[in-house]
Amino acid sequence: MLLGAYSWGIISDNYGRRKSFLGIAMVTSVAGLLSSFSPNYVSLVIFRCFVGVGLGGVPVFLAYFLEFVPVSHRGRWMVALSAFWTAGTIFEASLAWVVMTRLNWRWLLAFSSVPSFALLLFYGLAPESPRYLCAKARTVDAHRILEKMAFVNQTKLPPGILVSDKAIKENEESNLLRDTHMLSMTRKITDKLKSGFSSFFMLFSRKLIRTTLLLWVLFFANVFSYYGAVLLTSKLSSGDNKCGSKVLHADKSKDNSLYVDVFIASLAELPGLILSAIIVDKIGRKLSMVLMFVSACIFLLPLVFHQSAVVTTVLLFGVRMCVTGTITVATIYAPEIYPTSARTTGFGVASSLGKVGGMVCPLVAVGLVTSCHLRLAVILFEVVFVLAIASSLLFPFETMGRELKDTVDAIES
Repeated sequence: MLLGAYSWGIISDNYGRRKSFLGIAMVTSVAGLLSSFSPNYVSLVIFRCFVGVGLGGVPVFLAYFLEFVPVSHRGRWMVALSAFWTAGTIFEASLAWVVMTRLNWRWLLAFSSVPSFALLLFYGLAPESPRYLCAKARTVDAHRILEKMAFVNQTKLPPGILVSDKAIKENEESNLLRDTHMLSMTRKITDKLKSGFSSFFMLFSRKLIRTTLLLWVLFFANVFSYYGAVLLTSKLSSGDNKCGSKVLHADKSKDNSLYVDVFIASLAELPGLILSAIIVDKIGRKLSMVLMFVSACIFLLPLVFHQSAVVTTVLLFGVRMCVTGTITVATIYAPEIYPTSARTTGFGVASSLGKVGGMVCPLVAVGLVTSCHLRLAVILFEVVFVLAIASSLLFPFETMGRELKDTVDAIES
């Protein structure tokens, strides 16, 4: 997923959102189905790795959707889109509950690949982003799509013509190099080589480097805490935990307790989405994240001391609710804060850094729980939450009610 988030972001910013869609859908669906036929463990890991590469392209879909939504409804509609991730999580928990207790893991992986194949069926209906086309100086193609959108919505386009900042800049540069014929050919070759990574280097420009670094901290903390809540629920629900007092269901059937608790914890994402939908367009992205991170800290803190099974489940429910809310708002804020020319690259790279948090979490935090150091694990999560709160407060500007920017020059310092 780390590799996929980085790669699909760059591909999307340089070759188009639709081409990324096709690649993501093909890799995810094919690898997902093939993994169910894995003859051994090594082949299973390889196929699931390719599934992860495909799933890493989620930021491309979010950024694509963002580029179509009006400013006034952007926050709520992005939350609505994120709800389908939660719906998938609940569906997968339910599917595992049914399939794993009756069939086996091969059937679970086969059934789980079906939605990705469905994505291929809808590929032909998805238009390219007009904002991306304008950023690439393809104003004619962009205008054609906008006309179709206006026709479907039974309205008319506003008067005027589409103007591409890139086309204007290229015209100015070509005028300066008009009499330098030998340099022009060298320039074309150099530009072609650099174009693939230009969106990545743009993230470290003077106007974006602070945003980029803070976003990396935010996504690391978000994913670390999200997988922490998920894995803690699984770990504390399993009957094989050696720390007897910490086990939620040591006296229950191992076969069902894990799936029940994961299902319940997955349902916690729904109120998190509802909460973020209510506040994201009222108090802004930054304050929404701070409020929910503080709430997560409050829910988690009592776990420093031993709690009953019911209380522990309720507290983890609250943590996952708040963390889901912060992830949802962060996935709105990240593509909003970057210009079109580097939107999916910036969002994708930040998501990649988040995956590092997802890899570190089970090694460190859950490892502490396994070693009967639950108190240290909780303190570690609290420290991560504090870092996330600080990064949220230090972002240079709020994006609520602001138009999306297409170039770095249009972004305020």
